[in-house]
Amino acid sequence: MGRPVWWVRSLVWCAAALLLGAAACTGGGGPDRRATGRPVTGTQLVIATGLDVTGKYGIRKRLVDAWNALQEKRGSPWRARAVLLPGSADLQRSQLLAALQSGGAAYDIVNLDVTWVPEFAAAGLVRELPAEFADDEDVLPKAAATARWRGKVYAAPYNSDAGLLYYRRDYLTRGAGVDEDKIRGARTWDGLSELMDTADAWARAEKSDRKGDYHNAWTSQLGPYEGLTVNAAEAFASAGVRLTDDDGAYRATTGELEKGVAEFRRRTESAHTLDSAFESDEAGSLKDFAEGRTAFLRHWPYAYRTLHAALGEDRLGVVPLPGTAALGGQDLAVSANPAMPAERVAKARELVGFLTDRTSERCLLDAGFAATRRSAYTDPAVACGDGRQDPAATRPAEGAARDMPRDADGRPRYARSTLLPALESAVQRPRTPLYGAFTHTFTTQLALLHTSAEARSATDEEIARRLDAALRAVLPSG
Repeated sequence: MGRPVWWVRSLVWCAAALLLGAAACTGGGGPDRRATGRPVTGTQLVIATGLDVTGKYGIRKRLVDAWNALQEKRGSPWRARAVLLPGSADLQRSQLLAALQSGGAAYDIVNLDVTWVPEFAAAGLVRELPAEFADDEDVLPKAAATARWRGKVYAAPYNSDAGLLYYRRDYLTRGAGVDEDKIRGARTWDGLSELMDTADAWARAEKSDRKGDYHNAWTSQLGPYEGLTVNAAEAFASAGVRLTDDDGAYRATTGELEKGVAEFRRRTESAHTLDSAFESDEAGSLKDFAEGRTAFLRHWPYAYRTLHAALGEDRLGVVPLPGTAALGGQDLAVSANPAMPAERVAKARELVGFLTDRTSERCLLDAGFAATRRSAYTDPAVACGDGRQDPAATRPAEGAARDMPRDADGRPRYARSTLLPALESAVQRPRTPLYGAFTHTFTTQLALLHTSAEARSATDEEIARRLDAALRAVLPSG
């Protein structure tokens, strides 16, 4: 028997609040929300970071607390605290740029979206790090690549991300009679579209209340923000289009862009797409899926824990995204403030190393993030211990309603079979110091396909020409 609708909806609204930074669901114990300055002297390190989606006393804070406890045990005066940057990712990026460019930055360590690393590195705002911070053989190669810019390492991979495909077992396998092996075997959008046809046909024919909330086969994050860039980048990459070279120079041709536009339109203009998807972000699309309006959802790995708590294993499935998934995640970098004494820089590097070592990465995986180290997924000797696990809540008993299914070693059960392959095959969005200009231009041009009647009536070739001109105006050409 499924859980009551009120329970599902309250949980999803709480998840939405978490994603939007609402204090009501995060509770106490989170990072200090005052983005205030600090003297360069002293023994407190400040980490600037975004929201921890693992919630109350989240894993990122627990890791910082564990480092502080270790310093106390060693008799060291050094401590660390996290400062939560408010607002959207774009606003956080602007705040970090302003703080670091001012020369009196309040932050010793900054948690950067992987797409920001080239910009901060090229501007000299973060320090070059020893190669082992990214070139450790245990770090997943795709994650390691996000920490480099032009052959040098400027950050340490913290948590990774890749688009995944969530699906409703109650609609597809029990309702529409779809063999689950077909869902697992759908590696292209054509294969997925066939399954969407089946789901829609079942919904139209089914007269019971079981499918009363169902509207369309799939949803994603297609609102005019970075979510649209990610979805479009996945479509373009699936069509074989590479937009920039390794140095960030624009390299696509109009012919290549035409293929990307065609693939993006095929995905988003389909009758399978939920209408609200064109205004949705991560929270909105998660809510629509959990409340039964769609059979499929494209989302990030951290959504699995919330969705499993809402739906249970009997109604929720997850597989790698058909086609090409975009790589996401965050990396930790050390401020390049020249006023930082050598001892402070050394302690900041030590803290970054602690937060990204094997034990911490396993803790991040157990909490719902995508770890950046292979050992977190495969090595039975690596566990979340050493004082870094939540002391107030041991692992829930097997079968507990709010816990993810776990393997014999306590890892999320889907991590090795589904998440790890997705991370290994994902591709990066364009790597350029001008990523802000790129994503604004890319999103603005492609959003017109959903908001402008004139753009909707234009051919793929016409849209490709406009996109090419717009991208050439903001990116250097190779």
